Amino acid sequence: MNLPSSVTRAAPLPQRAPSPDGTAAASAPAIDDGWLQWMAENRLRNCTPESMAQTMASAGLDRALCEQAIRELERDPVFLAARRHQQLLRKLESVLANQQKLWELAPGYDHVEKRRSVPRDEFVERYVCGGRPLVLTGLTHDWPAMKRWSPADLKTRFGHLEVEVQAERNADPRYEENKLALRRQVRLADFVDQVLQGGPTNDYYMTANNEALRRPEFAPLLQDIGSLPPVCDRSQLAAKSSFWFGPAGTVTPLHHDTLMLFHTQVVGRKRWRFISPLQTPRLYNYNGVFSPIDIDRPDLARFPDFAEVKVLEVIAEPGDTVFLPLGWWHQVSSLDVSLSFSYSNLALPNHYPYTNPEIRNWT
Repeated sequence: MNLPSSVTRAAPLPQRAPSPDGTAAASAPAIDDGWLQWMAENRLRNCTPESMAQTMASAGLDRALCEQAIRELERDPVFLAARRHQQLLRKLESVLANQQKLWELAPGYDHVEKRRSVPRDEFVERYVCGGRPLVLTGLTHDWPAMKRWSPADLKTRFGHLEVEVQAERNADPRYEENKLALRRQVRLADFVDQVLQGGPTNDYYMTANNEALRRPEFAPLLQDIGSLPPVCDRSQLAAKSSFWFGPAGTVTPLHHDTLMLFHTQVVGRKRWRFISPLQTPRLYNYNGVFSPIDIDRPDLARFPDFAEVKVLEVIAEPGDTVFLPLGWWHQVSSLDVSLSFSYSNLALPNHYPYTNPEIRNWT
């Protein structure tokens, strides 16, 4: 379709209805309920009636009937009700956009702070309630993990154990959304060898979903964790922590979490990119907590609103601890073979429900 610049793309075309004998109908498709929904979705996404009629005609529908159906849609009371609700949505989007403009006026907004120590009260006020990402340095000065953890150490201590990893990620553009289908059980020693010998790749990764730290066999890893930020509850560490291990080249795609957490880099470096939750309307969040945008290669033809998004970036070095505020979008790339440890045991309310969309076929 020839779409206006403010529109990403048309919704997918509806499937042609089968004929009674189960084969695809040979005649021109009718303007059925599937087409009516497609028309409504695309008008609500600001596609022009002309471009819509052209697309429908290209699919085999009668052009004159399409134009008539689009005119009738504009008078349909259900569609007019949707237009009213759209006005409410646009108001909320404008509130977020204006608040984001104010945030960006704050000194230093365009970079992620690195600080060695932050008093608890200031941390809560400035970073938790203020919603600002932060990198804490020096926190791990007493962590045995900083001297002990390595791929070789994993292989020596835990190599005989099986762990859950994600595999064959390169074959699925939505590998994180479909992570449950990509789960594989492997012996950790074999996975260590694969990581060390395979070079940079995003094809396999031991992510937070592995749940290894809930198993008593991996308890020694928790014993390698020293001081925590003063806002954390140590007694909840075992239940609310995760272990990450993978090669250079792994990418956690753009998404937001539903809680706040800390992520400590023990071995290797990671590049973190952050986007304010106030910019959610510009991120085409049609499914769950995910955005289809790759910050490394944004497709502005498909996602033009992303051009207005402010992206913050920081490199987490070994010993750095990243604080992820509530709702902040992030994309994380491993620059080296990486071992890291994340934890969400804040001694503060850290359960925040989100009402997420489930529109998987719009991108």
